[in-house]
Amino acid sequence: MSADEGGRTPPDKLSLVVFSGDFVRVHYALVMASAAAAIGRPVTLFFTMGASRALGRPTADGRPGWYDLPAGETIDGADDGGATDDLLQRRGVGGFEELLAACVAMGVKIMVCEMGLRALGLTRSDLREDLPLTEGGVVTFLADASRDGAMLFI
Repeated sequence: MSADEGGRTPPDKLSLVVFSGDFVRVHYALVMASAAAAIGRPVTLFFTMGASRALGRPTADGRPGWYDLPAGETIDGADDGGATDDLLQRRGVGGFEELLAACVAMGVKIMVCEMGLRALGLTRSDLREDLPLTEGGVVTFLADASRDGAMLFI
């Protein structure tokens, strides 16, 4: 990997701990992951605690798990994931499902924290079946990270 203009070598991998259950934070984690993957960086998303709910199975009426997440930061009155996603898409920002699909298509590893699931009273069967999810713990996530990579907590 070559150095940038400032002589620094960019990280060789991006490892994101997606902890917050706020829609805007989970959405932005997907933005960062898809952007890094698009420029050829390996990426791992590690969903834990409230963020794990974003990967929940659709409800009986078909709404994805992220739909009912609190917005976190309200944008023009949109106060949950569904309303915020609709607003962002109307403004030309990639929607949650679009970003998630891009991450999957570009090989982003999506891990779900076993401890986080237990803390929330969830199991793998409560999560989406259409995603290549890997269950693991913090040790598994840390072993997956690169010594020369970047790790961010969202």
